[in-house]
Amino acid sequence: MIAIERNGCILHTERYEDCVRFYRDIVGLRLEFEKNEPAQTLSILDFGGAYLMIERGGLASAAPKTATQNPVTIRFNVVDIDEAVAQLRSKGLNVHASRFEWGTIADFTDPDGNPCQLREAASFAR
Repeated sequence: MIAIERNGCILHTERYEDCVRFYRDIVGLRLEFEKNEPAQTLSILDFGGAYLMIERGGLASAAPKTATQNPVTIRFNVVDIDEAVAQLRSKGLNVHASRFEWGTIADFTDPDGNPCQLREAASFAR
């Protein structure tokens, strides 16, 4: 078994500054550090104990990206999904909530069109 110290995800973005502000100010991830050098610009945000690294080099889309354009959805399991949806909407974000027998999810996109989703934490392991 590999001795993993910490997990993370790297998100390559075209609208770098907008995406950093989005995940930090709208979603509420804590900024751990930034690196702004000519050869490398990145921001590391706490992602529930893991990290979300935002870097340049992606391709933005005016519309939400399809699974073909981006096969990954960034998921946030939250304690109170109704409160989380209300908070995101109060910040001007378009959030679509869907309720199912197995739980509730709420979909939205970041400034590059990458799919994001809230999920109620209590039903996740069922």
